[in-house]
Amino acid sequence: MTVTVNGQALETGARSLFALVPDHAGKVVILNGFQAADDLPLAEGDRVTVIEKGVLPPQDILEDMMASRHSPGVFEKVKQARVGIAGLGGLGSHIAFALARTGVGHLHLVDFDTVEPSNLNRQCYRICDLGKPKAQALAEQLMEVNPYLSITADCVRVTQDNAASLFSGEPIVCEAFDAPDAKAILIDAVLSACPDHIVVAASGMAGYDSCNDICTRRVTSRLYLCGDGKTAARPGCGLMAPRVSVCAGHQANMVLRLILGEPSP
Repeated sequence: MTVTVNGQALETGARSLFALVPDHAGKVVILNGFQAADDLPLAEGDRVTVIEKGVLPPQDILEDMMASRHSPGVFEKVKQARVGIAGLGGLGSHIAFALARTGVGHLHLVDFDTVEPSNLNRQCYRICDLGKPKAQALAEQLMEVNPYLSITADCVRVTQDNAASLFSGEPIVCEAFDAPDAKAILIDAVLSACPDHIVVAASGMAGYDSCNDICTRRVTSRLYLCGDGKTAARPGCGLMAPRVSVCAGHQANMVLRLILGEPSP
């Protein structure tokens, strides 16, 4: 029968996984998206990925591994996708990590600010990032997760005048700002000047109320909004890691659904 091993078609007489991979000890063995710890039967057309633990594989094998962990056809689509992220704080940094781990082929990171100590309570930065431009620091971290990503990092403030041109090459844009006026500027500029673009925005994720109140809804045909829509940051109700990261997960998941052409929520 024919199976695929690390992206290559292989004719084999093996009828079980470990007969195919006898030297499996110390390796990660994935069968049809499932990391197998036991010997399993093989069937025609099965997809097997074998990875050495603790070693970065070549790009083709890493991508085959990512493809094997997703549903059929998913990785091929996300690899071709281009997504912009405006604002790289608690929302944007978590969105970027989720999309990078999902395998989105090109990420455009935009933020004018630098990393400072108060960011460490909810954003994906470390002590060693203090003083660095957020776009640079985040790009460096993402390349440590997947060195084969394509990343554009711009340290620039998004304005009414430059928003459309900044994100002209990314048909899906995540709005990840804290300030309501910055949110409005980005959404208005992109949706007005880029008729084929979609914006995935956020509103209402402060404090520590139930995360179950955070949801995703379709506002217009090209605008989605994630959050509870009401819990804004204020004295005594700050932006904290758990709810911010949950909202970022909603945004990243909506981006994935749009890439895959899934029905709107």
